[in-house]
Amino acid sequence: MNLKECLKILNTGKEIKNDSEVHRFMHFLSQEALKLTVELNNTYHTPEEVRNIFCKIIGRPVDNSFGLFPPFYTDCGKNITVGKNVFINAGCKFQDQGGIYIDDNVLVGHNVVLATLNHDFNPNNRGSMVPSPIKIGKNVWIGSNATVVPGVCIGNGSIVAAGSVVTKDVSENVIVSGVPAKVIKNIEEK
Repeated sequence: MNLKECLKILNTGKEIKNDSEVHRFMHFLSQEALKLTVELNNTYHTPEEVRNIFCKIIGRPVDNSFGLFPPFYTDCGKNITVGKNVFINAGCKFQDQGGIYIDDNVLVGHNVVLATLNHDFNPNNRGSMVPSPIKIGKNVWIGSNATVVPGVCIGNGSIVAAGSVVTKDVSENVIVSGVPAKVIKNIEEK
């Protein structure tokens, strides 16, 4: 198993059986991610150094406009894609095996959790996982301490209020708030 094969399987959204070859490779990827996040989080780095380490974590280049305030945590890293002018604030946790796609001009607040894996509901198969991507559109702002669960798409221009738990897709240009998050306001473009 290699990274390309693993990501291809994860991106199908099919169940990953506990202790399968893909599952074991996911654990291998986690060890690399843990090593790189320790490097990122345990000493001061210039913005350029932060970008360079983040590029190692995700395995691809990011635009020079990308910004991140450590600490940052991920248990995979290799299935994260970010656009231009993205800022991720301190304390965020990305569980990206199912894929995290962040478009241009996105702000991610402190301590945001993006989780792309569910476990099997059957207690006898609880170790198996089902990956499902999170897609965040252009000009989105996700407030501090929000959680976005697997399979959610957040539409362009929307805001996720601080502390919200997003369990369903969010349409464009709205503010969602609460647990579970619900639309509380439409945003008028100017």
